[in-house]
Amino acid sequence: MPSNEEEDGDLISSEEEEKTDEVCYLSHPAHPHSLSRRTGSTIPTLCFSCLSTKNKNLGIEFHYHCTSCDVEFHHRCHWVPRKMTHPYHPQHPLILSFLNYDVRSTYGLNSHGSYETGIIYNPNLPNLGNTFDTCTWCEKSLKFSSRFYRCSVCNFCLDESCSVKFPLPCISNPKSHHHSLIFLPRPVFLPCDACGLVDRSDPSYACFQCSYVVHESCIKLPRVIKITRHLHHLFYTPFLSSTNSSCRICYETVDNKYGQYYCNHGDCSYVVHSKCATHETVWDERELEWEHEELGETTEDVEPFKKVGDGLIKYFFHEHNLKLEKYDGDRDADKQCQACTLHIDSRDFYSCMQCEFFLHEVCANLPRKLDHALHHHPLFLEPARPQNNYSLDCVVCGRAFNGFRYKCSKNNCEDWSCKNFQVDVGCILVPDCFTHKSHEHPLFIPIKSWQDFKCDRCKAEYAERYLRCTLCDFSLCYKCATIPDKLHDKYDSLPLSLCYGEGWSDETYWCEVCEKKLDPRKWFYLRDKPCITIHCSCVFGPSAYMKPGDTLIYYNYSLVSVKVICNSSNQTRPFCLRCNNRCSSSVYFKFSDGSVVCSLLCIKGRT
Repeated sequence: MPSNEEEDGDLISSEEEEKTDEVCYLSHPAHPHSLSRRTGSTIPTLCFSCLSTKNKNLGIEFHYHCTSCDVEFHHRCHWVPRKMTHPYHPQHPLILSFLNYDVRSTYGLNSHGSYETGIIYNPNLPNLGNTFDTCTWCEKSLKFSSRFYRCSVCNFCLDESCSVKFPLPCISNPKSHHHSLIFLPRPVFLPCDACGLVDRSDPSYACFQCSYVVHESCIKLPRVIKITRHLHHLFYTPFLSSTNSSCRICYETVDNKYGQYYCNHGDCSYVVHSKCATHETVWDERELEWEHEELGETTEDVEPFKKVGDGLIKYFFHEHNLKLEKYDGDRDADKQCQACTLHIDSRDFYSCMQCEFFLHEVCANLPRKLDHALHHHPLFLEPARPQNNYSLDCVVCGRAFNGFRYKCSKNNCEDWSCKNFQVDVGCILVPDCFTHKSHEHPLFIPIKSWQDFKCDRCKAEYAERYLRCTLCDFSLCYKCATIPDKLHDKYDSLPLSLCYGEGWSDETYWCEVCEKKLDPRKWFYLRDKPCITIHCSCVFGPSAYMKPGDTLIYYNYSLVSVKVICNSSNQTRPFCLRCNNRCSSSVYFKFSDGSVVCSLLCIKGRT
């Protein structure tokens, strides 16, 4: 017969625990307890968070146990315990609570000591007498919070986003400082020495010996980085010599007392704020402290063409030689550039000596690979035409186009908005900072959220990328910023000039194309002799950047091929099958069965 000691040993061995890095949030932040992982999805006792034995997360075959506190948690329930001791408020425990908006009171436990999770607006629940409007730490409103943590002793509360942050009490050997850093368990209203910003929602650490305060997010700032907005590497420095420079990303003044990034190449004066340089839309999260700096790429895979003679080139995407020609007015009005799909007008261009292939000189010189402020990874030029309707839209301006495009060179780009990142040539040619004719101040590419944007010209909202004034609140979307100053329409060989709605009288003007009223206070196109005014939308139409000659594959319920046809002025404009209007744009779309639609929107309706 086995002894009692042997039976106890077998029982302990059958419940072997695997130590994990998970922390028990009931423990004090200065002395945290580690949770142990036990096999089995069913808990012998009640889960300390949800007060249930059954695991609600199907497929999870383990749970957690804290031997010090003698409590158990389901997987994921250990993140939201009913009670916790938080680094933001270590002096008192915090209780998980809900807000009753009808009586403006909070509750967590009922009179029987059990936890109520399913009923929020129950008037029978006890009124605990505390009222909270905002999170004590970040001061964000609790109006839309499903739950939060509160202190039953004082009026302290944490919203859900702050409650899941558990900063370490002390950081030894930090990357940004030569002494250990101590966590400050209070919202700090002092500027961070690494970024110069005041952000109470970001936990702060301090070195009292050096009077040094730094945000938790700034402790691990990289020492050397490369961003696509600048040619050289940028180096972090805790302060700059006396200078009146402005940040080359946000164009705000640089305070030399705080940490910044700068370029150390010769007379280069490029300086950026540390937060701007390491923003998720600017930096690719690669630290280059131990990597050798490459001074630009000069390999053949970057050069777009080779010179084969006087004014002759061999473009990498075309089988024939191209010849440089001077623009001579009406002769080239019907020719379109393969890259930007705009007409050959007012600029020198390359022409194929054997076929109908044309490139503006500036488009032909675009590199096959480049760094651009619109994306934090290098971009490569793809001249191939898209073959389906899912590959037509530019992610910057939103226009459908079938010209050359730049795509992200990194496979599986982690940016959720850039899974199919592609930019048309018109948006690529917009500089990082320039003065647009519609505004007196320079415009730049900001890193602010799309929620702060509204185009002052077309009133469009929610743009991922746009342009903002360096001195005032003027904003411009890329669709408006890339409208050409001069162009030829399909009705006349004489050029049209873009007017920006200034200095015009209040008399009535009419659009030459749609024959509707035209507001001279808004952008429109003008031809002086004879005097002709046209809406911008009537000049371009819904498919102005679709070059005729291509065949696309559309899919709705079945695969459908559609060909882009030139809508020339010397033929009768066909009627659209979908909207029953005549096709008025520069192109229309013809299906294999002979039916015609006027735009991409009508294609979707037809298919």
